[in-house]
Order: sequence, then C-alpha cells, then structure tokens
Amino acid sequence: MPNLYKKNSTGWINGFIGVLLFSGSLPATRLAVLSFSPLFVTVARASIAGILALAVLLIFKQKRPGKKDFYRLIITSAGVVIGFPLFSAIALLHITSANSIVFIGILPLLTALFGLKGSDDRPPRKFWIFSLLGAFLVVGFAVYQGFSTSPFGNFLMLLAVLMCGLGYAEGAKLSKTLGGWQVISWALVTALPLMLILLFSVWPPSFKNIEFSAWAGLAYVSVFSMFVGFVFWYKGLAQGGIAYVSQLQLLQPFFALILASVLLNEQISALMVIVTTGVIFCVAASKKFSSQKVKPN
Repeated sequence: MPNLYKKNSTGWINGFIGVLLFSGSLPATRLAVLSFSPLFVTVARASIAGILALAVLLIFKQKRPGKKDFYRLIITSAGVVIGFPLFSAIALLHITSANSIVFIGILPLLTALFGLKGSDDRPPRKFWIFSLLGAFLVVGFAVYQGFSTSPFGNFLMLLAVLMCGLGYAEGAKLSKTLGGWQVISWALVTALPLMLILLFSVWPPSFKNIEFSAWAGLAYVSVFSMFVGFVFWYKGLAQGGIAYVSQLQLLQPFFALILASVLLNEQISALMVIVTTGVIFCVAASKKFSSQKVKPN
C-alpha cells in the first residue's frame, strides 16, 4: 500500500508539472498566429519537436516500438501532434485565448472516458460526479462568455479537445510499457516525415516584420508544449491512473488565464475567478476519491 500511495502521489506531481507547462500553450499559440499562419505554426512546432525527439531517441539508443504499439502511436500522433495544435491554432483566429482556454476544462472528462477502454480501473460514482461538475462549470462559463459569437471558432476548439483527449488516453496507455518521454518522442517521429513535407509547402515567402513575440510563442509550443510537457504528463497519467490524474487539467484554465492576462492583456473577469475556484474544488475532490478505485465485474 505505501508503494502504491507513493506512486499515485508521484503521478499527480508529474501530472501537475505537465499541466503547468501546457498552460502556456494557448497564449503562446495566440502570439504565434498573430504573425504566422495556423498551418505553419502547426507543422513548424511538430517538425521542431520531432527533430528534437529523434535526437533524444538516438542519443539514448531507444529500441523501436513493436508493431502493435504503432497503432496507438498513430492515434496519439493524430490527436496531440496534429489535431489539437492545428484546430486550436485556427480557432484562435476567431476567438480569444481566454475564451479558448475554457474548453480545456472538458479535457479531463474526455481523457477519463477515452481512458476507460482497455483499462481495469473503474472510478467510483463520486469521482464522476465531481468530474462532470468541473466540466459543467467550464462549459457553462464558455456559453455565458459568448459561445455564439464565433460558432466556427468554438466548434474547432471542441474538435481540438476531442482529439487531444483521445491522444492523451492512448499515449498514457503506451507509457506504461514504453515510458513517458519515449511515447511522445515516437509519436513525434511518426509524424515527422509528413510534417517536414508540409513545412516546406507552407514555408512563408519572407520572415520580415515577424514580431519577436511570435517567434517566442512558436519556440514555446515547439519545445515545452509539444515535447517537455508531455514527458511529465504521460508519466503522470501512467503512474497515477488516466482518469484520476487527468482531472488536473481542470486547473489549466486558471494558469492559462493568468498568462493570457499578462502576455496578451486579455481581461480576467470576476466570474472567471469564481468558476476557477469551483474547478479547483472539483480537482481536490477528484484527488480524494482517486484511491477508491472500483474494479469491473
């Protein structure tokens, strides 16, 4: 029991570090797409991270995954390397990062649901109550803030988090056998040939008048959002349980809204603070019930 508790706690710590790093993703993407096209940002970040991942795999002489693993690697890659970055980048041309951030609040629920497939863990009913409550708070806030102001942008963000949740869950399952940093590395390398081809096809004719903030945003999402953050995140999900540790994502809007306010001068309303407080309560409750796992019949 002590070892299990220690592993569970370590999983939450690693997951928390991953969430902190992911919190800068949408504000940084918003900065990048102000000067670059969404497609260029998507393929550039994936290409940079893919080259970095390939170098790390070669340096540490990692063995190639088995044939059965490549199926999940493709799904992981489609979700977190291509799907979420692309759809969220396009969405940020139509909505602010503050509005897009609240969609992250439904990621824990989606990740938990996708993670149930092939898993022996079945969270207790109280866990799902607080998970649904947290998602309801975030989605309700999104609707109140002006969900209808840009239906297309909101639809793209919803599609982005759906693909991201699937990619998180599949990658976490692989992490139990391959390891956290190995999973995201192989997922990036799997997509690298396609990303490099697309990168040259969408290469801008000129980089003149590109703001430093755009370069900084691209650098952040390429290194931290696309690679380093996943090292901690997948490891945390594998250690503490996909459904349980995924609830930490409910905290991501809180950190991201602060960054959006500081970097982009986007307004943080009193309602944002109230909703975030409620979300933090839901995360704390989820952590409490994370040790009460129900096995399937």
